Amino acid sequence: MNSLRIYNTLTRDKQIFVPLVAGEVRMYVCGVTVYDYCHLGHARVMVVFDMVKRWLKALDYRVMYVRNITDIDDKIIRRASENGEPIAALTERFTRAMHEDADALGVERPDFEPRATAFVPQMLAMIEILEQNGYAYQAADGDVNYAVRKFAAYGQLAGFAPDDLRAGERVAANTAKQDLLDFVLWKRAKSDEPAAARWDSKWGSGRPGWHIECSAMSHALLGKRFDIHGGGQDLQFPHHENEIAQSEGAHGHPFVNYWMHNAYVQIDDEKMSKSLGNFSTIRDVLANFDAEVIRFFILRTHYRSPIHYSDAHLEDARGGLTRLYTALKETAPDTSPLDWSEAHAQRFRTAMNDDFNTPIAVAILFDLALAVNKSRDQALARQLKGLAEVLGLLARAPQLFLQKSASIKTVLNPTAIAARIAERQAAKRAKNYSLADQIRAELLAAGVVLEDKSNELTEWRRA
Repeated sequence: MNSLRIYNTLTRDKQIFVPLVAGEVRMYVCGVTVYDYCHLGHARVMVVFDMVKRWLKALDYRVMYVRNITDIDDKIIRRASENGEPIAALTERFTRAMHEDADALGVERPDFEPRATAFVPQMLAMIEILEQNGYAYQAADGDVNYAVRKFAAYGQLAGFAPDDLRAGERVAANTAKQDLLDFVLWKRAKSDEPAAARWDSKWGSGRPGWHIECSAMSHALLGKRFDIHGGGQDLQFPHHENEIAQSEGAHGHPFVNYWMHNAYVQIDDEKMSKSLGNFSTIRDVLANFDAEVIRFFILRTHYRSPIHYSDAHLEDARGGLTRLYTALKETAPDTSPLDWSEAHAQRFRTAMNDDFNTPIAVAILFDLALAVNKSRDQALARQLKGLAEVLGLLARAPQLFLQKSASIKTVLNPTAIAARIAERQAAKRAKNYSLADQIRAELLAAGVVLEDKSNELTEWRRA
């Protein structure tokens, strides 16, 4: 029997996965700060941990998956002020956009999607515990900070001792701190900040620091200790390091058993990010490539390896996905369940149990496609479709994918959009919800967002 092994960033090796509760997995992943459209780096995090969740379920685990939304932050306050709009309006708009992008990529919604602003009381309670335990102090400027050097294990996730860490790389030095490494737990409100960015506390009016948000939300929804914490490589330090310091400083025992981090999406050997200005939004790419091509592009690289983004690489991914769909078009799968005892499925399981090795799993799909093309065996076609669907791939009828051009160049006119909406309404009346969802996703991939106002009224807009 194969055992799942996960590369644990904390221990820097692959470990056999043993959940805290037999048969159950509790997983938390850091989500998006909703002040702008998501880029491909965000897409990678969403797709990777969607894949992780799907595989855990394929192993018959009951998974509780939490992915948060950061809806209060310096960037959010600044962008809302620049736009002249309320903070809530800004965050709601970009939360909706994030969901549209994730839905298009076949990312299933998490079980819980907490918003930071809904958990401020829990954050304040945790800060108070940290103060009682000697880890938190209020500085002269009114901020409440975490005293890093009082937490002996600080730096364990990043692999550095505090003296080796460079303070001030991400924020300007603050002379009110006892130590430049100390980080903020509660930020005293500034006079020019709006009321929507302020909460009352024993330390004065203010708002939570970024790091305390995830510690408090994960504790509230998953408990003081849980199985898997994930996110992008850029969050390993300082965000996840600070989460450990906060959570273990408050509760006095280990916080997370397995830390997982996906590598960057890179352009010209630099990570894709808003701060570097070298990013492509998901909807920018959806204007030219089918959403499933983007998902396939992400999954064919191991989650801990960098992805090098270019249109040429996406075109190559489109060609690969076309070969898989073509095999299914030529030989329709039979309708029996996936056979995990079959040789390809056993190899697939071995690959996925080796730290979610999707490149090997995808190679096995191509082996199956070759075998299907040679044999026209419907049972092998079933294996191809069934194994691919574990990764969130090949779920459509082949002709629906193959009829699309290599790049989505045509801008749909209103008449064509209305026809597709009518087709979707007919599918919903027939209770064919999978087709209705597919039409919504295809329109989004073509740059058209649907907004259901009632069962029989749907409005649309350009993305």
